[in-house]
Amino acid sequence: MTTIQELAAKTGVSVATVSRALNGSPEVSAVTRKRILDLARDLDYTPSAAARTLVSRRSHVVGVILETGAGHPDLLHPFFQQVLVGLKHGAGALGYDLLLFASEHPGNGFGGTHSYLRRAGHHGVDGAVVMGVEPDDEELSKLTASGLPCVGIDADLGGIRSGFVMSENREGAASAVRHLQELGHRRIATIAGPTSTRPGADRLAGYLEELERLGLPARDDYVLEGDFYDETGHAATRRLLELAEPPTALFAASDLMAAGALRAAHELGIAVPGDLAIVGFDDIALAALIQPSLTTVRQNMQAIGEAAAKALSRMIDEPTSAPDRLYVPTDLVVRASSGARASRERMLAPAKGVE
Repeated sequence: MTTIQELAAKTGVSVATVSRALNGSPEVSAVTRKRILDLARDLDYTPSAAARTLVSRRSHVVGVILETGAGHPDLLHPFFQQVLVGLKHGAGALGYDLLLFASEHPGNGFGGTHSYLRRAGHHGVDGAVVMGVEPDDEELSKLTASGLPCVGIDADLGGIRSGFVMSENREGAASAVRHLQELGHRRIATIAGPTSTRPGADRLAGYLEELERLGLPARDDYVLEGDFYDETGHAATRRLLELAEPPTALFAASDLMAAGALRAAHELGIAVPGDLAIVGFDDIALAALIQPSLTTVRQNMQAIGEAAAKALSRMIDEPTSAPDRLYVPTDLVVRASSGARASRERMLAPAKGVE
């Protein structure tokens, strides 16, 4: 690669003059600047990232901290994949590269300790995007307390220089319940995500609030918790369908859990949507491909990633500005799994405990 020293030698000026010309300094004459820039272009000169960092005190690198949950391979869930695509596009358009932090392992050069802050400092990132990290993680608190600009995806990190981007999870869950009630269902169950997470807690809250608003009962045995993956959706649905009075409709807080619910219904000979209507949340590509195709609450995952990149860039550029706290709207996508309308018998059958 061509170096700045070679540019100086070939143009007959000092390294300092070449540096000033490349950085647009008015101290260099127009003729000299043009000669240097033309040569740099002809030789495909690329400024050293390390040198740029020394001058600007920025690395133009954003760290990505991603935890996908115990027992689940990295990036298995399509949500993380799509958010990363949006994050890549958004960061790239703003001149940043992404660095996906590796999982912590003993002997990794950090003394085998778990430290997001040490990793961020080692790589000199300008900011960090955080996904899937447990909110009570002490190392996360140390990172946000350090003053490094951070943006949480689906998580309010709580630091003074920490913003967040998430879907309108409560309203999305409420729209699913409304849809099922409008089809005539009264016994509506849910498989919630982990309530320790913001999406899990908010989607459960939206479900319960909409039941109350519609005058439908909130039954404890109709609320089970999963982990956003298909196996917990499958197990929870089998439990629900084995109740003495099973639900006629189910809202799963993720499409993968809804896919697990479809598998459980098939195993038990329960027709979907004839005997059980199912609505998911996410609108991953699989939702339109499985049979029956899945009614779901669409969240714009790539838009979340792009918004996170923009929010983080603004915090880096404007250190005194308040962090962005952004909610991205959701849309209900109606497909075959919820059916056109519940049967007349189901519409008229009272829910347990309702006169």
